[in-house]
Amino acid sequence: MIGTSISPRNENFLQVIKSYYLLTKPRIIPLLLITTAASMWLAGAGKVDALLLLFTLVGGTLAAASAQTLNCIYDQDIDYDMKRTRNRPIPSGRVQPRHALIFAIILAIVSFTILTVFVNLLSALLAMSGIVFYLLVYTHLLKRHSTQNIVIGGAAGAIPPLVGWAAVTGELSLTAWVLFAIVFLWTPPHFWALALFIKDDYAQVGVPMLPVVEGEESTGEQMWIYTWLTVIFTLLLVYPLASSGIVYSLIAGVLGAVFLHKAWLVKRNPFDKQLARSMFKYSILYMMLLCTAIVVDSLPVTHQLTAALGEGLNTAIALLPSIQ
Repeated sequence: MIGTSISPRNENFLQVIKSYYLLTKPRIIPLLLITTAASMWLAGAGKVDALLLLFTLVGGTLAAASAQTLNCIYDQDIDYDMKRTRNRPIPSGRVQPRHALIFAIILAIVSFTILTVFVNLLSALLAMSGIVFYLLVYTHLLKRHSTQNIVIGGAAGAIPPLVGWAAVTGELSLTAWVLFAIVFLWTPPHFWALALFIKDDYAQVGVPMLPVVEGEESTGEQMWIYTWLTVIFTLLLVYPLASSGIVYSLIAGVLGAVFLHKAWLVKRNPFDKQLARSMFKYSILYMMLLCTAIVVDSLPVTHQLTAALGEGLNTAIALLPSIQ
């Protein structure tokens, strides 16, 4: 393999730590944790034990870090061929693949232990299933062989909400699966926007991302469809599930309208890389703000305020005939 043929560079201890840290693709993990936390707050009706939250997020972080490290090991050859990824720890020779594998296994074991001991077995098994699915289904079976790689493989990134829900309730309800579906459906327009922007990189290494195989116009059409599905599923939390209220519905509505607008612009101008880049950046902000809305809406103080406003509005309406 590529990584084994390059002699590692001499590094001090801090540089070694940084190299292993970069193996985990740390910029990806916060978004996974945000979806986990939002699910926990919704499951707990706005009340989440601080220690439970801490252990769940730590366990989730380690599981995600393990999955990303395994992905770096598997993809070291194409990482070396792409200019954008050539300086990653393994293709650059800073970390040997066998050492990275040991690191990934340790991360997974520690994650499973923390979640099993301090959270519950269901959350631990879900986290491990995310690692297995990401490595075997997405990275091994789909990424290099199917244009649907990111669609089906996106299920791995949608598991954190299930972990969060299971951590609080010990089971998986319909609401938990809707949260899963929201992230699952959001992943294609999010990732295809990036794929449009860096299409040439994927084409160079033969990865059959949708823009490479079916072209920009087809990708724009698919992004438009999946964006609509995402927005529709976000509103299922309001009706018929009634898991979230007016505050969430207003924020989700505004965020969804902007998301659809950006998807429409990409659909109309699929060759405009700047529009694709803008869509990609907004998709991240969209998920962060949507999860924030879930948390805020679930808080008891929010329920109290909306109830008080509702009563005040009803009172004002009742007084209208007497005023006239």
